[in-house]
Amino acid sequence: MLPFKWTCGCCGQQFDSLPLDVGATYPLDYFMVPEVERPARIRHAKSLCAIDGDSFYVRGCIEVPIIGHDDCFAWGVWVSVSKASWDAIRDARDDPDCAQHGPYFGWLNAVLKLYPDTLNLKTRLHLRSDVAPYIELEPTDHPLAREQREGITIDRVLEIATAYSQHERLVQ
Repeated sequence: MLPFKWTCGCCGQQFDSLPLDVGATYPLDYFMVPEVERPARIRHAKSLCAIDGDSFYVRGCIEVPIIGHDDCFAWGVWVSVSKASWDAIRDARDDPDCAQHGPYFGWLNAVLKLYPDTLNLKTRLHLRSDVAPYIELEPTDHPLAREQREGITIDRVLEIATAYSQHERLVQ
């Protein structure tokens, strides 16, 4: 519980708890396929997506520690992976000890509007039991990678919440 209320800049609603995630339902490349063609060209499950049988995506979380708190903020995003990695992830995800598999190399398939270009940042996808895979960004000087390593303040969490609104899904 926060010691204060904050007001969403998009909807004007007041909240007294931290917004802990912003997430995407589909990979960014999903929107490159005309809507009328999607049923024939896209296979989509909760955390796996394939387009045309030659582009493969896995949904996971970029977790960012919140300085001075036990909670993390999470970006629910998609990573583009190779066919071999996608098959291995698909086969291993129901294994109770799935964390022993991987990690898997991937490319971030999301544009996060509060950062310089995030599309195709290098990642390593780590499987976890009973929770979305953990997406580790390559340790570069990119602001998102730095925040993942160093953490963010509550003010930064509120800045993100205001930019995306408590109700908005990450689309691009």
